[in-house]
Amino acid sequence: GGRPPCPSLPFPPCPSRPAPGPAGEYRLSVCSKLCYAIGGAPNQVAGSAAAFFLQIYLLDIAHITPFHASLVLFVGRASGAVTDPVAGFFISKSRWTKIGRLMPWMLACTPFTVVSYFFMWYLPPFVAGRVAWYLTFYCLFQALTTLFQVPYSALTMFLSTDQKERDSATAYRMTMEVLGTLIGAALQGQIVASAHVSHHCTMNLSVNTTSHFISLHDVYMIAAGVIVGVYLLGIVIFFLGVKEKDDPYALTSDRAIPFCKGLRLTMKHGPYVKLTASFLLISTAVQLEQSNFVLFCTHAADLHNHFQYLVATILVSSAVSIPFWQKILQRFGKKCAACGISWMIPFAVMLVTIPDLILAYFVAFFSGLSIAASLLLPWSMLPDVVDNFRLQNPHRKGHETIFYSSYVFFTKMSTGIGLGISAAGLEFTGYKPGICKQSSDVILTLKILIGAVPAILIIVGLFILLFYPITEESRKETKLALEVLR
Repeated sequence: GGRPPCPSLPFPPCPSRPAPGPAGEYRLSVCSKLCYAIGGAPNQVAGSAAAFFLQIYLLDIAHITPFHASLVLFVGRASGAVTDPVAGFFISKSRWTKIGRLMPWMLACTPFTVVSYFFMWYLPPFVAGRVAWYLTFYCLFQALTTLFQVPYSALTMFLSTDQKERDSATAYRMTMEVLGTLIGAALQGQIVASAHVSHHCTMNLSVNTTSHFISLHDVYMIAAGVIVGVYLLGIVIFFLGVKEKDDPYALTSDRAIPFCKGLRLTMKHGPYVKLTASFLLISTAVQLEQSNFVLFCTHAADLHNHFQYLVATILVSSAVSIPFWQKILQRFGKKCAACGISWMIPFAVMLVTIPDLILAYFVAFFSGLSIAASLLLPWSMLPDVVDNFRLQNPHRKGHETIFYSSYVFFTKMSTGIGLGISAAGLEFTGYKPGICKQSSDVILTLKILIGAVPAILIIVGLFILLFYPITEESRKETKLALEVLR
């Protein structure tokens, strides 16, 4: 009853059954890992374009106030965060189908996701209801991407029982997601950058300015259409190339853990609490860098002619360094590899104090290295936490989606709060869309949002991670114990 995986793909077809490894474990083929990794790219393509450009779009194209922009960003993120536990609840109750238990959720939400994304960049002809328009479609987009991301991230636990294979699949996934982030930012940046540069200084808002907003809006719509096409292509490859297996960890007599009880147990699980607390702060720092970087280059550093190339430098550096971080965490351990996240702090502070072009590219490069580590590590460490929980609760199943959905909930909520506060800060200091030179208070605020705030969040997050109890030795002990259990 299965479908032939990976037809007409530019790499060898996936075998219908992975090669068996030691202790009954199954090795994943390179094709299976690639197809799984490609499945994570579409959300990153769309999410990257929104992360880097939605705030400046709302301010300078849709022409809504910074307060309303902060409202859209915060409520949108909050809607995605609230969807996480709801999605986790219903997915944990799902029955097995011919294409799996998780796959139907991912396929069902895709068409609605691309429609909401496209209209998120549409400039409605009315002015009074624009805030409601963008709030509606951004909330839909965040909620629908969550409905995809929760089962997709939980799918890691259903690819293999081998920790090394899961780590390898996670590395493939992170590499492809960073490439997706690069593609999204590059496509959006190259399509809209020339229009932004040619109309950078608008001293007076007039009828001509309105026509400029409309023409620039058309450019954003073209970019949205291109990204929708890339999104659909990635989902098709993912569906054809990945075959979901039933729970490889559960005994036939195991009972599904009730969602509310599972959530309570999750919140009491020490390794999970420490991991989540650490990376929600680090994720907020990275999101603040992303959402304010274009504004900083445009208004505070006079780098508006280079921001698309600086963004590309960040993302290329992230993409090519994922294999490096994978080797580091394999050789020195995951907690040791987390130290690399701090590399971006001194360079970001230097850029804020000395806004030089050459220095900006150095900052972009080292920021990319740090961002890669911050993306890879939590998703590599979360399966270890799930295995640790499984060992302490050996006769329960269905807890994987609870862990993943609650983790995404907390990180999305924290980044939403951070984005809302940053946009509200711009409103408070007097940001005015469309003008050539912002006030000194606005420039100072952008410098703080790019330099001081992310640095503090990363330092506190890494300090919490010092108390994360799962070491490389305990991982090996857990692996052996689970093999005995199986």
